[in-house]
Amino acid sequence: MDEAGARTIAGTVAGLYRAVHEKFREQVRGLDPGTLNWRPLPKANSIAVLVAHSLAGEAEVLRCIRSLPSARDREAEFGIESDATELLAWLDQADRDLEEHLGAVTPADLTEMRPRPNRQPKPGLEWLLSNYGHAREHLAQLELTKQLYDSRT
Repeated sequence: MDEAGARTIAGTVAGLYRAVHEKFREQVRGLDPGTLNWRPLPKANSIAVLVAHSLAGEAEVLRCIRSLPSARDREAEFGIESDATELLAWLDQADRDLEEHLGAVTPADLTEMRPRPNRQPKPGLEWLLSNYGHAREHLAQLELTKQLYDSRT
């Protein structure tokens, strides 16, 4: 893979992530903290947790493929409580992180094996694509959580 190919792939992946970010924004805008932090079951995740966890995983992957350290506290993500303003700010930061990291991606970042904490190394592109899929799963989970909240009796 050459530099132009890496840029094309990185641009495509960045566009996919930005689309997920926009869907998260659409779901979060205008929601009060009670809705954002509501859990349908004691061990289920709130909308705020789903957004925070998705963005933290994405940030970790972006740093991982570029061989940069990450200070993610995965366990803490599941205790997050937030409001719409903060979640929207995190989404804006995630867009800036996409530009920074995928804008500087190299062919090696996409094709060479990259370690990630507590996981087997994979090529950078595989990390990006699997994490994108994970984010889409959490988006669907968020949409269902919102539907469950709206249908409470």
